[in-house]
Amino acid sequence: MYMERSNPEEPKKSFLNSFFKLSENNTNVKTEILAGITTFITMAYIIFVNPSILMQAGMNSKGLMGDAAVKAGLSAINDPVVASVFGATCIAAAVGTLVMALYANLPFAQAPGMGLNAFFTYSVCLTLGYTWQQALAAVFVSGVLFIIITVTSIREKIVDALPHNLKLAISGGIGLFVALVGLKGGGIIVASSSTLVTFGKFTDPHVLVTVIGIAITGILMARGIKGSILIGIILTTIVGIPFGVTHLAGVKIISAPPSLAPTLFAFDFKGLLGLGKAGMLGAFTSLIMVVITFSLVDLFDTIGTLVGTAQKANMLDKDGKVKNMHKALLSDAVATTVGSLLGTSTVVTYVESTSGVSEGGRTGLTSFTTAVLFILALFFGGLVGVVPSEATAPALVIVGVLMIGAITKINFEDFTEALPAFFTIAIMPFSYSIANGIAAGIIFYPIVKIATGKSKEVHPIVYVLALLFILRFTLLP
Repeated sequence: MYMERSNPEEPKKSFLNSFFKLSENNTNVKTEILAGITTFITMAYIIFVNPSILMQAGMNSKGLMGDAAVKAGLSAINDPVVASVFGATCIAAAVGTLVMALYANLPFAQAPGMGLNAFFTYSVCLTLGYTWQQALAAVFVSGVLFIIITVTSIREKIVDALPHNLKLAISGGIGLFVALVGLKGGGIIVASSSTLVTFGKFTDPHVLVTVIGIAITGILMARGIKGSILIGIILTTIVGIPFGVTHLAGVKIISAPPSLAPTLFAFDFKGLLGLGKAGMLGAFTSLIMVVITFSLVDLFDTIGTLVGTAQKANMLDKDGKVKNMHKALLSDAVATTVGSLLGTSTVVTYVESTSGVSEGGRTGLTSFTTAVLFILALFFGGLVGVVPSEATAPALVIVGVLMIGAITKINFEDFTEALPAFFTIAIMPFSYSIANGIAAGIIFYPIVKIATGKSKEVHPIVYVLALLFILRFTLLP
C-alpha cells in the first residue's frame, strides 16, 4: 500500500546530510561549503604570516633571529626552513580542522595561533633564550598536557565554571577584537606615539580599498544577500587591482609542496630540560612557566572562540553549553600536538571561524571544506596570496558588528557582574589578546564578589584560574 510522505518536498538524505547531520542543524551542503570557503579566505593570511614570525625565532637556514632575519629577506621562496614552516602551517591547520570536522562536527577551523607565535618568538626564544627546537619541545609538552586534561574532562569543567555574564562578555569582546584586527589590517587604525592609536591616511590606496570593501560588504549584508561576506572579499580583491593593492604579476598558479624535513620532529628535549645558568631549579621554573603560558593562552583563546561564537550562532544545547564541547577541546589538543611534530607553534581554534558561522555554517562540513582548502594551499600558495589583507579586513569588521550584540544581554545592573564583564570586553582589543581579556574578567570576578559578600556565587575553579593568571602575569615576562 502506498504511503504518502509527511513532507513530499523533503529530499532524500545524502551521505553528507547524514554524516554531518545537516538537516538536524537547519543547514544544507551549499551553505556549509560557502561558509567553509569564507572561513578559509578570512584566515588564509596565517599561512604567510606564521612563517614570517617564526623565522625570527631562528627558524631559517642561517639561524638569524629577530630583526636580522627580517633584514635578510628570508622567505618560503628562498629558504628551505622557512618553506618548511609554511608547509607545517598548512598541514597543521588542515589536520586540526579535519579532526574538528569529522570528530566534533563543528564549523570551527584551527591553525597556528597569532599571539602564541609571537610569544614563541619574542618571549620564549628572543627573551628567555630558548632555541626554536627547545620551544617546539615545550609546545609538544603543552599539547600532551592538553590531551590529558581534556580526556579527564578538566577543560570542559573549566568552561562550565565560567559565569554566564562573562560568557556573554567574551562574545562581545571577540567582536571588538575581530573588528580591531580588521581595521588595523586595512590601515584604517594605526599606531600613534601621542594617542596610542589614530586614523590612518585615507589617501593611502590600501586604506581606500579597505573602506570600499567595508562599504560593499555592509551594503550586501544590509540587503540580506546570501554569501555577502565571501562576495565582499572577492569584489574587494578585484577593486584592489587598479589601486595597486592586489598583485597579479609573477603569480605561480601551481607549485610543489615544500619539504617538511627541516622542522619535522625537530625537538631538543635535552636542551629544554637543562637550559639556564641559574641551575636546574631556575631552568625548571622557567620551563614550567613557559608550558603553563602556552597552555593557558591556548586554552582560553579556544574557549573564547567556542563560547563566543556558539553564543552568537545559538549553537548551545538545552543546558546552555556549547554542543560537543569535549570533542572540540580534544580536537584542539590533538592539533597542538601534531603541529609541534610538524614544526610550528601552538595550534588554536580560530576566531576567524566566526566569518563562516556568520554565513550559516553550523556543522563539520564547514570546517571540512576549510581543511581541504588548507591542503590545496600547499599547491596553490601563490594563488591564495592574491587575496590581500585589505580584502579580508572588511569581513572581520562586519563579523565584529554581528558579535557585539551579545553585550545587550549582560546584567549591567549588578556591578559585581558588570565590572568583570567590562574588563573582559575592553581588555581583548586594548591588549590585542582574547586570552588577556578573559584573564582580566576571571581575576576581577572573585575580587568583587568576595568584597560584597557574594563569594559563594564563585565556582571554585574560577578561584584557581584567577590565581594561575595572577601568577602568569607577575612571574613571566
